[in-house]
Amino acid sequence: MVRGRWGLLCVGVGSVLVLTGCGGEAESEPTVAALPSSTVPAAASTTTTVPIATTTTTTTVPVTTTTVAPTTTLTDVHFERNESYYFTSPDGNFQCGIIKLPTRTEAGCEGTTTPIPSRPENCMVNWGNGIRVENEGEGAFMCSGGQLYTSGGPDTDPVLPAGTPLAKLGFTCTTTATDVSCVNEQTTHGFTVAADSNEVF
Repeated sequence: MVRGRWGLLCVGVGSVLVLTGCGGEAESEPTVAALPSSTVPAAASTTTTVPIATTTTTTTVPVTTTTVAPTTTLTDVHFERNESYYFTSPDGNFQCGIIKLPTRTEAGCEGTTTPIPSRPENCMVNWGNGIRVENEGEGAFMCSGGQLYTSGGPDTDPVLPAGTPLAKLGFTCTTTATDVSCVNEQTTHGFTVAADSNEVF
């Protein structure tokens, strides 16, 4: 009789609760209490900032500087010495000048040339080492006791560039790569001289 009451009690109460001890036959099932959705913590949001490496490239462009050498222009000052003018031929074979002497003015060159005319009987010093034109008369070979057409400075007289005239004291001298010509501007007499040729006029 007691057993029957307990069973009724289990049935009556079982509708409300499931007890582990009722009848010893039924196994209890675990009860899971559901949490309201509002109480479930939201998944944590993690933001990671990744630094972006910045590379700066510097390019150096070389600057080319061109230095232009100043052009040297020969002027009368380069050739002048003691009111006379002296120069060297482009090939270096002749020393020349337009010179002012106490009794005359002349233009001439000294150096080795060929052919040379015969020595005059009245020439007792050097013959054929130079050729000149004076204030009067045609160009002619010189009879001289020493060098006349040099400034006497410590350096060689400047070269008269080919094609560049030097016009002074009534005479004009010009050069090429191999010869020198000088002319009296008033009489138009003069000479042309080179190592292997010469002419007087």
